[in-house]
Amino acid sequence: KANIGQPISHRLDHIMSGVRAQIAVKVFGTDLRELRNASQDVYTAMSDVPGVVDLQLEPQVEVSQVRLQVRREDAARYGLAPGDVADLLETAYKGRVVSQVLDEDRYFGLVVWYDEASRSDPDVIAQTIIETPSGRRVSLGEVVDVLDTTGPNTLNREHVQRRIVAFCNVQGRDLASVVADIRTRTQPIEERLRNLPGDYHIEYGGQFEAQREANLRLLILGSLSVVGVFLLLVKCLQSWRAALQVLVNIPLAAMGSIVTLLIVNQPSSEALAAAPWYEWPSVWIGATTLSVAHWVGFITLIGIVSRNGIMMISHYQHLMEHEGEQFGEAMIIRGSLERLAPVMMTATTSFIGLLPLVLGAGQTGKEILYPLALVVFGGMLTSTLLDQLVTPALFFRFGHRK
Repeated sequence: KANIGQPISHRLDHIMSGVRAQIAVKVFGTDLRELRNASQDVYTAMSDVPGVVDLQLEPQVEVSQVRLQVRREDAARYGLAPGDVADLLETAYKGRVVSQVLDEDRYFGLVVWYDEASRSDPDVIAQTIIETPSGRRVSLGEVVDVLDTTGPNTLNREHVQRRIVAFCNVQGRDLASVVADIRTRTQPIEERLRNLPGDYHIEYGGQFEAQREANLRLLILGSLSVVGVFLLLVKCLQSWRAALQVLVNIPLAAMGSIVTLLIVNQPSSEALAAAPWYEWPSVWIGATTLSVAHWVGFITLIGIVSRNGIMMISHYQHLMEHEGEQFGEAMIIRGSLERLAPVMMTATTSFIGLLPLVLGAGQTGKEILYPLALVVFGGMLTSTLLDQLVTPALFFRFGHRK
């Protein structure tokens, strides 16, 4: 099996979770057999979660091994320590440079080690000669038990603990809901592991962790942006009521962005057919996912859509303060008509500039720009149209009368 994705995203996933996947469920423990059983249970539980694709369990198989166990009493009788045996084995298996060979004008290291056949033969290892501190030479078999056994081909550790990872990607659903389903299905396994002696536990990692942190950070930044825009509007318009009227454009724009995302991210006909009609809204919403690029688009939209309200309300104030217009319906109609052309021209140029990005769904290199442009395009569309109706009505109802 192989995961299908982009090289850059694979690298980022690998840095964040240790595996090249969007979701990683890590099972930690001490006993290898129990660890394998628990990880297999996690794999089985994840396989039933809708939206999980490319599900894999970290490969670990039993392979033939030669295990050497030092008999400490026999080794001490010859004055040998386990480190002496380890040095000899390092030479036999990894090699050691014992001399230099001159070939024309270049030197090459002369490495001594066992050949492949000898390294896997317990009899050859047992007959290997080791020199004692007294100068006596004894065979390795006199101080070491050479065992022909089996063991795992790899032992992965994290935070000095053994771990096995089940990992997957997500398709057709958002990461958060898939992770929530995985947590629910693996909850019994976690409870069973907690009752075992030793530090057995499950950790969840992958791209969803970074996405959750980024969403929270962007939510905070978005809130600060709204507060900052409001304070600037109060300073500019000299009225907190006028500033609030400008901020009404933000929910109008958000409504257009959300509708645009729902239209673009339509659920499959199979998903709609499998659900009763009264669940279609939830199925439709579930098919729509928000990425970091979408949130950046929403934050960008705050400043863009506030511009139209500023242009209209500041012009109303200009008509009353500098041209002698009296507050009333006639003044608002005049101001709205005079600002209609500039607002529509600005919006039209913005739409034309965003159109290539909006039509570039699935094109390589537009993975970030496309969702951002989609949010801004839909938000500007509804904000521009509804602003011509809502802002004049609000100013007529709540505007400052002079």
